[in-house]
Amino acid sequence: MKPVNLKKLAEELNLSVATVSRALNDRYDISQLTKDRVRELATRLHYEPNPYASSLRRQKSKTIGVVIPEIANHFFSLAINGIEEVARDNNYHVLIYLTHEDYQRELSSMRLLAGGRVDGVLLSVASSSQDFAHLDMLRERGIPMVFFDRVYEDMATARVTTDDYDSSYRATRHLLEEGCRTIAYLTISHHLSIGKRRLQGYIDALRDSGLAYDESLVLPGQLDKTHDIAIIKELLESRPAIDGIFASVESLAMSSYEACRLLGRTIPQDIKILGFSNLEIASLLSPPLTTITQPAYAIGKEAAKILFQAVIKNKPISSNQSLEIKSELIVRGSTRLQA
Repeated sequence: MKPVNLKKLAEELNLSVATVSRALNDRYDISQLTKDRVRELATRLHYEPNPYASSLRRQKSKTIGVVIPEIANHFFSLAINGIEEVARDNNYHVLIYLTHEDYQRELSSMRLLAGGRVDGVLLSVASSSQDFAHLDMLRERGIPMVFFDRVYEDMATARVTTDDYDSSYRATRHLLEEGCRTIAYLTISHHLSIGKRRLQGYIDALRDSGLAYDESLVLPGQLDKTHDIAIIKELLESRPAIDGIFASVESLAMSSYEACRLLGRTIPQDIKILGFSNLEIASLLSPPLTTITQPAYAIGKEAAKILFQAVIKNKPISSNQSLEIKSELIVRGSTRLQA
């Protein structure tokens, strides 16, 4: 018997070949009634798609790109695990690009990805990125993109984040409730939305407790361990009244431990330390680190699920698909004598 092709199905149903193809591929712009009619006839006539021809028509690479600022931060390792689970379920591969917090590397990665190497992109923005025009390359080529964790607010696409403002507010309130009155805030970026939200949570918690915001207590790090230890040590020496440190990224919390050790400051008796961190060994540190622990795995997984709706069904991504997933404050010995 002669194989049944798309043209035969289209003739039988009095539909265009394009409509039949889109119905078989579960495209969002085809009604469910039409999809059911096409699938019923395809099953009855034993239609078998040609996978090679289908791949050529769709020009699918079966690969997505994931662009992250660093891998040492355990948050991104967990997020990648969530992303890969969804990619595997959809028979896709994952290409990972590291920007090392560098704008030029992010730009270079986007140029490679826009060249057709992937069917979609998941992006967590580098801390040094201020000009986001390079992201338009993906949009111009019809490559869907979803932000996760670190986002560019002005781009109309979905983003999956955590409750950065609320988490920062709760963290600062916790330090205040434990007796801190001069709290240093360590950050890596003032211009990214994630940095702005976390800083604002810190500022508002101080204000609501009747304490003035002191900009000189906000210290920008560089994610260079030697440099960060030196500047934290210098701050603590110049401001001996500091009795609390809030590190907005994991590495700065670790550098704070080392700076305190070098100065002979005891944690938490002399100074209390809290940080955003998904570090698996946080409970094993001496003392155990109090953390804002982000749902990294869930953030990666949900971002990938949104992306694959666009990749598989060719459905446009909307900012209305954005999600915010709550983080958890886990109190340990670095802020409380008996956690």
